[in-house]
Amino acid sequence: MSQDANPLAALAGLQMPETVADMRALLDGFAGLLNGELPEVGAFEPGIAVGDRCTTDVIVPRGAGPHPVLVYLHGGGWICGSPTTHNRLAHRFAEAGFLVFNVDYRLAPEHPFPIPLEDCIHAIRWARREAPRWGGDPGRLAVGGDSAGGNLSAAACAALAGDDDQPRCALLIYGVFDFATIGAPGPATASLPGLDEAAGRKLVSLMVDSYLGEAPSAAVLADPRVSPLHAADRLPPSHVVVGAMDPLAAQAEALVEALARAGVEHEHFVDEGMPHGYAQMEFLAPALPAVGRMIAFLRKHLE
Repeated sequence: MSQDANPLAALAGLQMPETVADMRALLDGFAGLLNGELPEVGAFEPGIAVGDRCTTDVIVPRGAGPHPVLVYLHGGGWICGSPTTHNRLAHRFAEAGFLVFNVDYRLAPEHPFPIPLEDCIHAIRWARREAPRWGGDPGRLAVGGDSAGGNLSAAACAALAGDDDQPRCALLIYGVFDFATIGAPGPATASLPGLDEAAGRKLVSLMVDSYLGEAPSAAVLADPRVSPLHAADRLPPSHVVVGAMDPLAAQAEALVEALARAGVEHEHFVDEGMPHGYAQMEFLAPALPAVGRMIAFLRKHLE
């Protein structure tokens, strides 16, 4: 495929995923189209053990430290994705001068809630403790993530509220913040371009059931560890971004309203015409400017 080609065309005509294995294969295959030509960084160390729970890729920026730190939590609907599927995006932050821990938390359904969240909280604590090994400044640590990773980032920040390990700020990139409304009537609830509404809802059910179990109770859906909208007052300064064509735009708007009511400092950007996942799609014109805004936000709060 030429570099000028639109990789979204690679999805045309593909059979839509019906199982977790299908979804993992599709995302892994598509990841190769999104993660070529990595930005230059100082060093890349994959698969570093985060205690005995999970692993992380460590991406070290060029130049002398101490560097501000970003713990990045990838998307993938809690059932798929990895540091590899989000490698170039993580490298973009390291290129900008941040020591990045791109975390490989465990996935559902093999490891359902709360295990992925517990892995992420553990990784944040671990990164703060271990950042000096790679020239990082543990006092200047942020967390960020997209989609399921946005959910996990917000939930982890809320869980760490009042703790010395709570990140100083958060990047919340087209995340899920209220599970009770994720399947509400409206646009197709899809995570991939080209899904019709029925297929989108089926895919969302696959993700939710894998993470929370079938037919989760109202109490589970309202748990702040699941739906961090209910803990918006415990979040640090947050950068909330979503594409206007993303079915999760309403999730971002609801979180922003809750942050405003709670008096939490935040930014909210909606990029016109953009689908879910666009920050990784550098062939789309708004992608790199969106990442640039994220970098500016991190610098404001960490430097």
